[in-house]
Amino acid sequence: MTRFEFLPTTISGLMIIQRKPIEDSRGFFSRLYCAEEYKAAGLQKPIAQINHTLTRKKGAVRGLHFQQPPHTEAKVVSCLKGEIFDVAVDLRKNSATFLKWHAEVLSAHNSQSLLIPEGFAHGFQTLTEDCELLYLHSASFNEESEDAFNATDPRLAISWPLPIKSISERDRNHPFIKNDFAGITL
Repeated sequence: MTRFEFLPTTISGLMIIQRKPIEDSRGFFSRLYCAEEYKAAGLQKPIAQINHTLTRKKGAVRGLHFQQPPHTEAKVVSCLKGEIFDVAVDLRKNSATFLKWHAEVLSAHNSQSLLIPEGFAHGFQTLTEDCELLYLHSASFNEESEDAFNATDPRLAISWPLPIKSISERDRNHPFIKNDFAGITL
């Protein structure tokens, strides 16, 4: 029996994962990952790293982060507490949706995750206080390959649902996308 439904978005490879919790009077059981089912949906590499974050303030923005080749990574993002506006930006060179973004509301209540392929930037905004996220990564973090773009870049024109109340100094200072940026070659 499958515990997930993989729903395509308008961007190739970017998928909404609808988990199928089993509930009874005690509560629920929910599978967050199954290598066999994820592989069938397109996640070919094994999970190499798992991260857990807490963002305390409603309206906070984190991102838009990615890793440069050869350390590009796929991510599975799940919200375990609270609610977020989760954004993935296609940075793949020659992609039909290059520099297009897609967002989903992920929450503790809707049992959805976002499967973000390699070659995407990722960020989110908290829609409630005290949001906890779990990230599954197909590659370990590599400091030399770390990169990011500014979440307020007018070229992307991301429609953040709330005024940005909090953003780290580091994220605030990430560059805007240069006109000659041709994308990430995978």
